[in-house]
Amino acid sequence: MIDYRLLVKDKEAIKTLYKANEWTHYIDDLTKLMNAFDHSLDALGAYDGDKLVGLVRVVGDGNTIIYVQDILVLPDYQRQGIGRTLMTRILGKYSDVRQIVLTTDNTDKQKGFYESLGFKQYTDLNLVGYYYIKK
Repeated sequence: MIDYRLLVKDKEAIKTLYKANEWTHYIDDLTKLMNAFDHSLDALGAYDGDKLVGLVRVVGDGNTIIYVQDILVLPDYQRQGIGRTLMTRILGKYSDVRQIVLTTDNTDKQKGFYESLGFKQYTDLNLVGYYYIKK
């Protein structure tokens, strides 16, 4: 049974989760990633016993906007509703927030997942989004 609770900042468990999902750029500087967790608005973990199997991390002010920064589930635990539960719990916790934003890969799998939760693409809302990556 999966237990959902406030994420315990366990550096090795977090590193394992990011590495298993091939988000290796994040763990190139683990100190920076741990600092990011320290400065996040919220982070919820999914646990199988003591094992971290998923997480969602949000940043923002918690009143007018939140940004879903990271959502990850260990590959062996995917397709079991864990990501959906993490997202629905965060969306429920911040149900009074007007703007909930995220950026994800442009794949049918990602689009299907987020659209099933009620997210819309910017173009569907007659909006444009910009992304600046420091080189």
